Amino acid sequence: MGAHAPEMISFAVTGPIARIDLPGLCRRVRLLFAEARPEVAFCDVRGVGADAVTVDALARLQLAAGRHGCRVLLRGASTELLELVSFMGLTDVLSDRSYPGKRFTRR
Repeated sequence: MGAHAPEMISFAVTGPIARIDLPGLCRRVRLLFAEARPEVAFCDVRGVGADAVTVDALARLQLAAGRHGCRVLLRGASTELLELVSFMGLTDVLSDRSYPGKRFTRR
């Protein structure tokens, strides 16, 4: 018998993200998780800035994903965004590491 492959989805978040956008963004992603029921969701963040609002949005998406038994992994994160995530102490929460443990190549 083979190992169970996790159910995966992909979606993109574009920017810039303003604080006023957070409730709508979270609502849309919660609906996506509820419908798809993935174990892993790859979030393309190529178009977002490296600022506190973006990190807040991504942390909220990770929280929503966790409530649905899912883990969000970042794709296309800039070095600046990953450095800010690290500076804010959220590296274990917001990761660009694939499932389970491979690292994505930044383009």
